[in-house]
Amino acid sequence: MSLKVYLIAGEPSGDLLGARVMHALKKLEPDVQIFGVGGESMQTEGLQSLFNIKDLAVMGFFEVLPNLPKILAHFDDIQHDINKVKPNIIMTIDSYSFSIRVHKALKKNGCTVPHVHLVAPQVWAWNKKRAKTIGHFIDHLFCLLPNEPGYFAPYGMPATFVGHPVIEGGADKGDATVFRDEHQIPANKQILCVLPGSRSNEINYLLDDFIQAADNLVATNPDLFVVIPTVETVREKIEKKLENWQTPHLIVTGEQERYNAFAAASGAIAASGTVSLELAMAGVPHLIAYRMNPITAALARRVLKIKYVNLINLIMDAPIIPELLQENCTVPKITATMRSLLNNKQQDTHAALEKLGLESSPSEKVAQHLIKLARNT
Repeated sequence: MSLKVYLIAGEPSGDLLGARVMHALKKLEPDVQIFGVGGESMQTEGLQSLFNIKDLAVMGFFEVLPNLPKILAHFDDIQHDINKVKPNIIMTIDSYSFSIRVHKALKKNGCTVPHVHLVAPQVWAWNKKRAKTIGHFIDHLFCLLPNEPGYFAPYGMPATFVGHPVIEGGADKGDATVFRDEHQIPANKQILCVLPGSRSNEINYLLDDFIQAADNLVATNPDLFVVIPTVETVREKIEKKLENWQTPHLIVTGEQERYNAFAAASGAIAASGTVSLELAMAGVPHLIAYRMNPITAALARRVLKIKYVNLINLIMDAPIIPELLQENCTVPKITATMRSLLNNKQQDTHAALEKLGLESSPSEKVAQHLIKLARNT
């Protein structure tokens, strides 16, 4: 009998991880049946998503509130679908706050199949004691960072370091020539990638400042051409906001288009997140900038226990990637920092990438564990 695997990814970053796990599962177990919730990447791999993940792709307490009715409705949808499908194993991907509620409800209702979560919650950044309760609802945890299993081991929580999926994503294998040829971008044009995030609230908070900074850079460097790699969940929103923007630019979607753009890029302005690792893999000098609701930010500052937010900087304990956060996320600072990066192009990220498992295949490791856990039930 073929395995039934239920995957739940609540936002684009998790969707990309889920797609890679799906690909690895089908390679190892050709008859596997995969159900659940995902976005464009997982759907490309063959998933018929239970609903559109756009409603779940929000971040921050005050940002979530307006979407709460839809989120709760989808929460119920997932439970009903799992009861109907009767999978051999359930894996949530990232979106920990939403995911843990799914696991809690299923456990409460007597669901006995293995419950797995990919992307360990960053207890080292927020609250180490939080690691104590996770094992009540999750049977196995997959960690992206080598130090993370140690935070859960004292509480008997099975946790496995699998490596960071960005390592195998192909971010370092884009084709600059193909990108320029397909979009008729002359070789003398420098490409600046602008990446304002994959969530609707990120677009609201960041896009205007990012494009103003891009305008400033183009004003002093007319050979600079702006490319905005994004995802389908927010493409329409970005297009609407930029419909009157006079600076020549190009909006692209899709993983390969993004990586080709990175291969051609001389620099990037990016929202904080996994995209910074992709840019590091591609060797693109970049900064990260981020701003959120001031009250959400104030709450975060009270509980955050880390010096940096960028993963490269955290791993190396050094400010390798410039971070412009909250009150420092301003047009003049973004402009000045990006101009310096375009001129100097000095960012050594290789050591950090090696620590993330540069030579491994994280998705295959996850798939192997999923099959083993499902078969042992």
